[in-house]
Amino acid sequence: MFGENEKLSIENKDGRQLKVTEIFSTIQGEGPNAGRVAIFIRLSGCNLACSFCDTKFDRYTQLTIQNILKKVLHERSKITSFTDGKTLPSIDKILVVITGGEPFRQNIGALCEILQENGFEVQIETNGTLYFKIPDNTTIVCSPKITNKVYHPIREDVLQKTIALKFIISCHLEGYDDIQEIGQQAFNIPVYVQPMDEYDLKKNKRNIDKTIKIAMKHNAIVSIQLHKVMDIR
Repeated sequence: MFGENEKLSIENKDGRQLKVTEIFSTIQGEGPNAGRVAIFIRLSGCNLACSFCDTKFDRYTQLTIQNILKKVLHERSKITSFTDGKTLPSIDKILVVITGGEPFRQNIGALCEILQENGFEVQIETNGTLYFKIPDNTTIVCSPKITNKVYHPIREDVLQKTIALKFIISCHLEGYDDIQEIGQQAFNIPVYVQPMDEYDLKKNKRNIDKTIKIAMKHNAIVSIQLHKVMDIR
């Protein structure tokens, strides 16, 4: 299943309808919001074709942003049902993560707006190569990717809203055995390093050991995929 998704270009539409693969509630497993209850909106399609990608996002349903909101509100009702309708004890907003694929392949500005108007905190997960205008208080977690042994340049408009750069670490894929300066210093962006899951115990152990060394070398933050540890999606 690795790298089987089709490589697709950006869609320059108004964003009132989007191609959605799935919407579900879970625990955010990665990056600066790891451990938080979150509602994921997985959008279809990506402009890169990474050989190690283990997420299926080619299939989709085209939904209006109003229908996406209805589904997100339904997921929120399932979460808040545990509190008997009372305010959540530790946070006042539920996190919505817009991911993919590559979410900026579609115009997600209006979706971010309507979600925030309905009381959600919105975070986007992106590879940093595409961008549509989004509301000021929308945050980005950027996971840069490599083509031809070099990291793709991260757009400055992405970096301006990025709260974390998350580098994937592998001993077995060329270029992924260290991190590079791709704009994080100029914008003072925290750097996370995450061992790649290659579905092989020996490879994964080497990736974890390498990640620890890189974290020590660069004073980076280690990110572990909590959702895989907990066996949830």
